[in-house]
Amino acid sequence: MADEAAEVRRFAERLGVPGLVDVHTHFMPESVLRKVWGYFDSLGPLTGGITWPITYRREEDERVALLRRFGVRAFTAMLYPHKPGMARWLNGWAAEFAARTPDCLHTSTLFPEPGVTAYVREAVEQGARVFKAHVQVGAYDPADERLDPAWGMLAEAGVPVVIHCGSGPAPGKHTGPEPIARVLARHPRLRLVIAHLGMPEYEDFLELAERYPEVRLDTTVAFTDFSERLAPFPRRALPRLAGLGDRVLLGSDFPNIPYPYLHQLQALERLELGDPWLRAVCHDNGVELFGLG
Repeated sequence: MADEAAEVRRFAERLGVPGLVDVHTHFMPESVLRKVWGYFDSLGPLTGGITWPITYRREEDERVALLRRFGVRAFTAMLYPHKPGMARWLNGWAAEFAARTPDCLHTSTLFPEPGVTAYVREAVEQGARVFKAHVQVGAYDPADERLDPAWGMLAEAGVPVVIHCGSGPAPGKHTGPEPIARVLARHPRLRLVIAHLGMPEYEDFLELAERYPEVRLDTTVAFTDFSERLAPFPRRALPRLAGLGDRVLLGSDFPNIPYPYLHQLQALERLELGDPWLRAVCHDNGVELFGLG
């Protein structure tokens, strides 16, 4: 692992940036994370039945230390409820984790349920810098009216929301671009970060990003050998991705990835969209979005 860390740092050094900003890393209560890993191990239906080994199955402090050895200067604690009554508890854990992990951007989450507006307000007032929403796992419509005041509040506050809303690796009742289009029609200034580039509906989500200036996309799992076998990115859309270079952000899915962290970076590099694009994606765009200085 030491060799990989050195290679990741060399990648950043070659681009001339002081490190990486990764908007899609997972930290959550250990009991929840173990269940997530167990779900992957059991090839649960939301994995699409795909064998998905967890490369970085380590204790929490080891995972934090490894990201630091990689030179990741800011990362997130992407956590999410799968049922009502979980989000406020998860937000409390994430606030404590951010307090003891200063390079982790304070992350919160939400679910369409009574009280969602109140606990989203609390999280924002307590300094949450990014939210996570998982339409596939939560099995909810992001345009649910119960979420409307929360989306409006987050749009007003300028707090980004990383949202898994594409239909990969397995479709859900409310995945795909149409529900997100309804949310954005109501809240055009909402800073949605479309996880996984909206895989596999890449071009539909590129269109939403082209239509709404505050919409961004993260690279999580996209372009890797793993995803290209399952849901290849259409090469005809690469010029559009290049044109959105100021609104694409590095995401990795660490630690829940079936390949080394370095491979995500190499997959982006082999797109041959140029070093300025890579610098923006892997560092500058995240710095700007989160005001990292």
